[in-house]
Amino acid sequence: MKIDLDVRAAGTHQVVNQPPPLVDYNLFSTDGALVEALEREGAGWAKPRLQEFGRLTGCEEAIRWGFQANENPPELRTHNRFGDRIDEVEFHPAWHALMRLSIEHGLASLPWMTPETEPKQGAHVARAALLLLASENEAGHTCPVSMTYAAVPALRKQPELAREWEPHIHTARYDSRARPVAEKSGALMGMAMTEKQGGSDVRANTTLAEPDGNGAYVLTGHKWFCSAPMCDAFLVLAQALGGLTCFLLPRWTPDGERNRFHIQRLKSKLGNRSNASSEVEFDAAWAQRVGEEGRGVATIIGMVQHTRLDCVIGSASLMRQGLVQAIHHARHRKAFGRLLVDQPLMQNVLADLALESEAATVLMMRLARAFDARETNAAERGIARLGTAAAKYWVAKRAPAQVNEALECLGGNGYVEESILPRLYREAPLNSIWEGSGNVICLDILRAIGKEPEALTSLLSEIRLARGSDRRFDAFTGTLEKDWTEPVAEVEARLLAERLALAFQASLLIRYSIPEVADAFCAARLGDAGGRAFGTLPPATNFQAILKRAFEG
Repeated sequence: MKIDLDVRAAGTHQVVNQPPPLVDYNLFSTDGALVEALEREGAGWAKPRLQEFGRLTGCEEAIRWGFQANENPPELRTHNRFGDRIDEVEFHPAWHALMRLSIEHGLASLPWMTPETEPKQGAHVARAALLLLASENEAGHTCPVSMTYAAVPALRKQPELAREWEPHIHTARYDSRARPVAEKSGALMGMAMTEKQGGSDVRANTTLAEPDGNGAYVLTGHKWFCSAPMCDAFLVLAQALGGLTCFLLPRWTPDGERNRFHIQRLKSKLGNRSNASSEVEFDAAWAQRVGEEGRGVATIIGMVQHTRLDCVIGSASLMRQGLVQAIHHARHRKAFGRLLVDQPLMQNVLADLALESEAATVLMMRLARAFDARETNAAERGIARLGTAAAKYWVAKRAPAQVNEALECLGGNGYVEESILPRLYREAPLNSIWEGSGNVICLDILRAIGKEPEALTSLLSEIRLARGSDRRFDAFTGTLEKDWTEPVAEVEARLLAERLALAFQASLLIRYSIPEVADAFCAARLGDAGGRAFGTLPPATNFQAILKRAFEG
């Protein structure tokens, strides 16, 4: 047998039937559902900003930053070479590049800027879309971004602190230097609430706050999770004489000394590897009270409400990026003589992933609009309160399963670190844990309805706007409303939270998406036509229409 030497020379290194790298594409303009939602929910003015940010987050360099930041996790430096305690965290330059990109595009500040610097109407919507794109690229760095954004409502409970700290947030400048905030061009805010003996039960906290005699306090205790310990200041909970109280604890004291805020260790986590999470100790650390003594939970709940919205956005971003990677692969990879995207069973899987992604996207954008309007509109306030909790529970639960299925679409290629899928997969469970695990959220939903029944009325009224368009939706929501006519037993809280979120998503898709998407979602999620795994949509589903809408790339 004669072997062609040219073929033999090239044979083992000739690459065929592999998709090209998914780089240099616009994360915003290729997401039709997001583009539509931006306009619909009141932030059309921000489209040029989103176009530019979508281009930047989809460029090859920014994608490389995401990989580098996760391959080179932060390192703790407790002391300098002279033996002085410094408690600093060192990051790879890629982390700083990502932080600068997000901070300087307003992801931590946009909704709080003055009308003179940015249109106020729709600012939460615009910011939600920006965060989605940033987190699609790299989710870990969005933790301090999110907390800085969310700290503002809590700070406003103490106006003099808001006046002191908000200007450093409004600058939209990223300044990573370890300096007193007065010497910096911008500031970041963190959070330290959880203690090892209490977890989500913050009322079990034992960190002690004592007045220092000059209007401030000194805090002594330990925090099991301190998010982003390199930040300039932290909102913390501690036990004062009047009970559990919220405090602002800066890294530097007013006299320019390092505060007695000591980082014990950085956590080694399943995912979120680019970001620093830590255990910290307060050794008579200087702090200022935020809100009234004994009202710590009520004070910090404003921050928690905003970070819960970011949990919804973060989960939606992982779904979106997983979907895009799966579709891109299927459009270029052949098996058994045909492109994967042309094969019926793969179309079913991809279309099902697309439904889940779009449902999460339209829900997060509608919630962002509620945040924009809630100060002047009681109904929107109810939707923001209850809808965010239900969405946080359900969307965060769906993300790991959806990302897992997207990974499988790439086969072995999806399981190796050189693809982004393992990072998405490790990241996906976090939003179910952060700002309240599933049980905590569902119990919060029951409490919210008990204290603010008008919030349920507002959310159900929003859901009803799609009545009469789909028989499955009408039947599902009819049952849902009956379920809430009687007090709900705690043991049923998860089921009813799930149904509430599904009804909200279905209502939005019926009103705003293409008929093919709405029909398939109602059939598979509200009716009995779909199975329990992804890729079990009814055979009559228009897969091509759904996939064409999903990713215009």
